[in-house]
Amino acid sequence: MEIAETILKAYIQKAKLGNQVAFNFLLNSFWNDVYGFQLKRVQNENDAEDITIQTFSKAFDKIDTFDEKYKFKTWLITISKNVHIDFLRKKKTHIETTPEQEEEVYRIIDDGPTPEDKIITEQNLAKLLRDIKKLKPHYQEIINLRYFQELSYKEISEQLQEPMNNVKVKLLRAKKLLAEINQKQ
Repeated sequence: MEIAETILKAYIQKAKLGNQVAFNFLLNSFWNDVYGFQLKRVQNENDAEDITIQTFSKAFDKIDTFDEKYKFKTWLITISKNVHIDFLRKKKTHIETTPEQEEEVYRIIDDGPTPEDKIITEQNLAKLLRDIKKLKPHYQEIINLRYFQELSYKEISEQLQEPMNNVKVKLLRAKKLLAEINQKQ
């Protein structure tokens, strides 16, 4: 999908100001480009998805450093290449930690779910559960942790042993996929 340059710049500016709708727009607009790029490189759907999530996590965290004289897609792909390199390094030097060690590191409590988040839990539960079961297992898990167990981003980050930004991007992606399933019905 090719986006008009003026529209894209407007969304990037909004994202630099922290606008959540702008982040969603950028994620939805460029997900397939980054995911497809990584899928060709790693030839594994799960790894490609993890790298794509980390790419958007890093990009959104550093959106204020984006220089608009470059193409946004090129910037994302460059970040994605670097995340892939880090991914390969971690695979070589992965050190196992015990749950007790992880628990010691993370003792900071974060805000609970927002009122917006709680609305999701109030929807028709049976239909929602059927729709959630159509998602990939790691998306089912993150939806479960956030909306049914009502864990904070920090708590989910601790439980999944992933950076908080990855959790946020995964949750955005899971909600988008869930909405698509809901629209098809």
